[in-house]
Amino acid sequence: MNNASMPSTYSYHLENQNRHLLFASIFWQTLACSILTALLSEFSSSSKTSNIGLSMEFHGNCKRIFQEDDLRQIFMLTVEVLQEFSRRENLNAQMSSVFQRYLALANQVLSWNFLPPNLGRHYIAMFESSQNVMLKPTELWRETLLDIRVMELFFTVHRKIREDTDMAQDSLQCLAQLASLHGPVFPDEGSQVDYLAHFIEGLLNTINGIEIEDSEAMGISSVFSNLITVFPRNVLTAIPNELFSSFVNCLTHLTCSFGRSAALEEVLDKDDMVYMEAYDKLLESWLTLVQDDKHFHKGFFTQHAVQVFNSYIQCHLAAPDGTRNLTANGVASREEEEISELQEDDRDQFSDQLASVGMLGRIAAEHCIPLLTSLLEDRVTRLHGQLQRHQQQLLASPGSGSIDNKVLDDLYEDIHWLILVTGYLLANDTQGETPLIPPEVMEYSIKHSTEVDINTTLQILGSPGEKASSIPGYNRTDSVIRLLSAILRVSEVESRAIRADLTHLLSPQMGKDIVWFLKRWAKTYLLVDEKLYDQISLPFNTAFGADTEGSQWIVGYLLEKVISNLAVWSSEQDLANDTVQLLVTLVERRERANLVIQCENWWNLAKQFARRSPPLHFLSSSVQRTLMKALVLGGFAHMDTDTKQQYWTEVLQPLQQRFLNVINQENFQQICQEEEVKQEITATLEALCGIAEATQIDNVAILFNFLMDFLTNCIGLMEVYKNTPETVNLIIEVFVEVAHKQICYLGESKAMNLYEACLTLLQVYSKNNLGRQRIDVTAEEDQYQDLLLIMELLTNLLSKEFIDFSDTDEVFRGHEPGQAANRSVSAADVVLYGVNLVLPLMSQDLLKFPSLCNQYYKLITFICEIFPEKIPQLPEDLFKSLMYSLELGMSSMSSEVCQLCLEALTPLAEQCAKAQETDSSLFLATRHFLKMVFDMLVLQKHNTEMTTAAGEAFYTLVCLHQAEYSELVETLLSSQQDPVIYQRLADAFNKLTASSTPPSLDRKQKMAFLKSLEEFMANVGGLLCVK
Repeated sequence: MNNASMPSTYSYHLENQNRHLLFASIFWQTLACSILTALLSEFSSSSKTSNIGLSMEFHGNCKRIFQEDDLRQIFMLTVEVLQEFSRRENLNAQMSSVFQRYLALANQVLSWNFLPPNLGRHYIAMFESSQNVMLKPTELWRETLLDIRVMELFFTVHRKIREDTDMAQDSLQCLAQLASLHGPVFPDEGSQVDYLAHFIEGLLNTINGIEIEDSEAMGISSVFSNLITVFPRNVLTAIPNELFSSFVNCLTHLTCSFGRSAALEEVLDKDDMVYMEAYDKLLESWLTLVQDDKHFHKGFFTQHAVQVFNSYIQCHLAAPDGTRNLTANGVASREEEEISELQEDDRDQFSDQLASVGMLGRIAAEHCIPLLTSLLEDRVTRLHGQLQRHQQQLLASPGSGSIDNKVLDDLYEDIHWLILVTGYLLANDTQGETPLIPPEVMEYSIKHSTEVDINTTLQILGSPGEKASSIPGYNRTDSVIRLLSAILRVSEVESRAIRADLTHLLSPQMGKDIVWFLKRWAKTYLLVDEKLYDQISLPFNTAFGADTEGSQWIVGYLLEKVISNLAVWSSEQDLANDTVQLLVTLVERRERANLVIQCENWWNLAKQFARRSPPLHFLSSSVQRTLMKALVLGGFAHMDTDTKQQYWTEVLQPLQQRFLNVINQENFQQICQEEEVKQEITATLEALCGIAEATQIDNVAILFNFLMDFLTNCIGLMEVYKNTPETVNLIIEVFVEVAHKQICYLGESKAMNLYEACLTLLQVYSKNNLGRQRIDVTAEEDQYQDLLLIMELLTNLLSKEFIDFSDTDEVFRGHEPGQAANRSVSAADVVLYGVNLVLPLMSQDLLKFPSLCNQYYKLITFICEIFPEKIPQLPEDLFKSLMYSLELGMSSMSSEVCQLCLEALTPLAEQCAKAQETDSSLFLATRHFLKMVFDMLVLQKHNTEMTTAAGEAFYTLVCLHQAEYSELVETLLSSQQDPVIYQRLADAFNKLTASSTPPSLDRKQKMAFLKSLEEFMANVGGLLCVK
């Protein structure tokens, strides 16, 4: 194929065919469409290009020439055909089929990933067609796409074919692409405003007053989403006010309508949740709009937020207040709803949705907070009444088992959704940040604080057993605190039902929701830190600020809730888990913990857990682990020395004592597999993990010394339980947690103690696994949990080289000051011993498990980065195995693994350069890697994100093997038959190393080389990559 003549040949044919096609027979129209579709596929991206042995640059140039002229011709031709079809009244089946093909062709053109005029360094990545391409044509398309008739045609086409599911999807996709139009095609802002105004008019005319089909929901939401996210906000606000207002009203109407349909889909458990997806997309669009206070004044979207919020609440409440479980014609749907064990909790499954609704609720706080309060208070009263009726019924006829739970179930489901929405409205999700009271909530409370009677507010908060409306002056309370107190009233009804032996009538889901909410609330509001806010609400400060009776009362109340739940719901693992997470929240901040330890209940809980008395010993092991973490964190609250000593004596000593009593029995070897003994051992190991998880810089001295005494005994248990994998894994996990949480705080001598313990653990593990074959390729990943844990342990030990907060052993001053005399076990010794252990076991089959594979490569990269000097000292077979792993990672693993391997090469090559041993195995291996990295950068398609890691490795390898590098370049150049390409490549290679001749391991030179490499890749990156 001749590069220069190729596109013009197509252009000539297209211009000639254009006129004939409209009048051709259906056969010829179909054939023409098939040829054009194939043509577009051929030029659209490298993955679809035919393998004809030409460079990627050639393919790229062809694509650019094609997109500027021929692609436009094809589009105009398609538009004419669509126009012709849209004028015809009754289309027969054959004509509809042709119509659909041309519509799909138009969609293909509008979804084209346009190459920019100048090739940047991301050229190869740009050449790939990505999933969601926004329409960004060059200015040559201006006349075609800014012609309003084109846009109107696609609206007309959609109106004509919208009832045909397949065609409607194509026509909506075309409209969604036109809604994403941006870039140089617009000459100025005015043209963008005109285009957007015409588009919105067309959109509103198309969808106003029609009943939307299921197949249209996703497409329509994409159109709205693209308009809101792609067009700059100043363009959106520049369209006529009335039009913008109609647009937002339409968005509101659609959001409410899709929300109702989504709720229905969920009830009917449909496989294809089209409305749910469309609803999520519209909610995201709302967030984009409402968070922009620069272009929209405060309160601009309040009424719309109220409508969307109301409709969400309505969909999730049972009749008569809501429409939950009602099908389209108002008939209640199926009676029993089976809840699958594997089903994700609503608060996780719908977290994005709830976050959006919570945000909208805050914007309209004046309406939404009182609404949630009244709905919750009403449900509390009804729930209380129902439970009382059931109790009377049970007392009247104890034997009758026929209680109708339908009303209760509906109430529980209502309360479930109301608590979730309240949780997301009052507090944000915060990962790793200090949670702050949302500004809208704070402002709302401050604004009304002059109308609030603080004493009545505190009375409503402090008397959850009474109806809010029975308290005199209840309407003069802070609305946010009253909403919290509504949830405390739900909690109180639950507690009273438990005391009245009605636990069997309660919903564990409601129990979970209550403690989830209380944890979320406590993190954000309890003991609010005034320093974090410009101004603070007086009711908040009085009710749950520092040094207030309110905060002391609420801490006591929450602690009581935790203790009650652990006693009653020990068999409900998720509920017990949420409960102990609430407990951790109460003690993880010192200020809150100081209040917790003043409660007698706390001390009782600690003693009860230490004695492992029922019902706490029924809790699952993971819950016991978290409970131990909470008890340890609580021990670092402010207490006088004697009290603190007493606390540790009651919490930690019994653990040690019972453990020693079990393992020091003479017949321990014989009884170790008895269920009771195993349970005791497991409980102790879980508790140790919990203690390690509670580590903080100010408690590490006490906890490390306490845990070290156990670690030695744990190694002995490895021998005893060598044939019980779950116990072995738990023992290793104790070491993993200790290393993970404590290594960064340990000074030299303490770190050495831990290294020695880990080395002994690995030696015992190695002895017990000697000769153990792992050849079961059908085995599940969790059967290799021990390997995963050992690699995690080694990685954690290595992390000290990166993150070290220790100040020699300053943190341990006063805790066993003894120095490490004549001992020198280093992290390197432990880690390399561990690698000797792991490498032979890591077969190619095991690398198919993603978690094992990632952990393995993370570990070997860490080792190469931290101890490169140790690599050449490995035994020959292990050294070969390690090099093979790196080669495998670079050639046949994921891009993340490939990047890790490239990062490992740089320190290895630097080590070689330092040692200057040209006959070493490592030197020879790096020569092989030079060729691999050279091929990867110059000859193969690779992920552009890896260019930096590959470039760094490449430069270091070039410094090490300059002659071999020159040879590789010469070989490549001599294979070029085209003198033009030869010259371009020769110039590019000369320019690449010009800044670093001769190359040396100098940072400045390396940076200059990496910059030159970027230019090299942009210039000839697609020249040698052949397809």
